[in-house]
Amino acid sequence: MPRFILMGVAGCGKTSIGEALAAHTGAAFLDGDALHPPGNIAKMSAGQPLTDEDRWPWLEKVGSALAEASSPIIIGCSALKRVYRDRIRETAGGEVTFLHLAGTRELIEARMSARKGHFMPTALLDSQFAALEPPEADESAVTVDIAKPVPAIVEDMAPFILRQP
Repeated sequence: MPRFILMGVAGCGKTSIGEALAAHTGAAFLDGDALHPPGNIAKMSAGQPLTDEDRWPWLEKVGSALAEASSPIIIGCSALKRVYRDRIRETAGGEVTFLHLAGTRELIEARMSARKGHFMPTALLDSQFAALEPPEADESAVTVDIAKPVPAIVEDMAPFILRQP
């Protein structure tokens, strides 16, 4: 079962790219923000970064959603640290491919400033970049530059989704 995590710092486009990629490939998309407990949302909304302890239950929900999927699925989840990705893989019980949406801090801050109605303030962007550990060579991961428009990013990423058995 092809299972993917669309990962990256807040504001990198996980939701917009995930929805477009799912529509293009026929995979299901789940926004990992919907799996956060209310306390995590409240904390981030107040401009407080999450701790590892805050994240563990959420990461387990993400991994469980992957494990329970009966068709190809893409979940948007920051998965900033290697230990977070390891927890997701462990909970999912098998192979998970991470699609890392990478961009400069300036580009992402500009995009975050332009979006409306999202709980994550730009004030937390520095903590996101500080926590980010890009996927390593031994992880099943692909890194994509988000400087392009969404349709071009989807075209770049679709072959990774479509080639899965």
